[in-house]
Amino acid sequence: MTIRNWVKFAFWALVIGGLVNAVASLIIRWDFYQPYLANGEISEFLAAVVWNVVLGMTMSVMAQAGFFAYLTLHQVGVNIFRSLTLWNWIQILLIIIVLVDIIVFRFAPGASAAGEWLIYGFLLAVLVGAAIWTAIKKIKMTQKPHVLISTLFFMIVITSLEWIIALMGRQDNIDVYVALLLFPLVAVNAYQILMLPKYNAQSEEDRKRLEERRKARKEATKTAKA
Repeated sequence: MTIRNWVKFAFWALVIGGLVNAVASLIIRWDFYQPYLANGEISEFLAAVVWNVVLGMTMSVMAQAGFFAYLTLHQVGVNIFRSLTLWNWIQILLIIIVLVDIIVFRFAPGASAAGEWLIYGFLLAVLVGAAIWTAIKKIKMTQKPHVLISTLFFMIVITSLEWIIALMGRQDNIDVYVALLLFPLVAVNAYQILMLPKYNAQSEEDRKRLEERRKARKEATKTAKA
């Protein structure tokens, strides 16, 4: 990918992370915003929204780092196991392990009531549902069925590792951040896995145009000298 396209790719990832987190916070943390509006403190309300935009952008940066780490891991996995089929089975196993870990070691210790299990179940459904939707979309875009497992692995395993900061917390309001931080991570990761081929293709076109311009300048120089 060219620097120009990488900057555009990273910029839109930041925008998506910030906007998604801001919108999610208005729903999840409405009790935090509501007093500002009730008291007419518009500047405080806007400052709180901006803070959540920055938080979303921070999660976007983490998601971008996780994405490029995944690209390396995927290539290493294929090279080590020397078979995409075997690597896919390993990825399926890791998906199962991560989901069990989330339920047993992350959700269960903090769930003391049916309502909390309902919230955790919803968040898990968002994670898995977004992964399935992204994988289906990826297959339609690429016409390559074998990307199903790798996309599911990225959307579930890598997103969960990025989400671990909130999942490992035990503060009184940690459930708020467990819910809040999932949405920008899922949105940014879906954007990255779906849009990377577009930016790679655009980079290839840019390189071809640059090479054509270089050849044209060389020809013009030769003609001028002649």
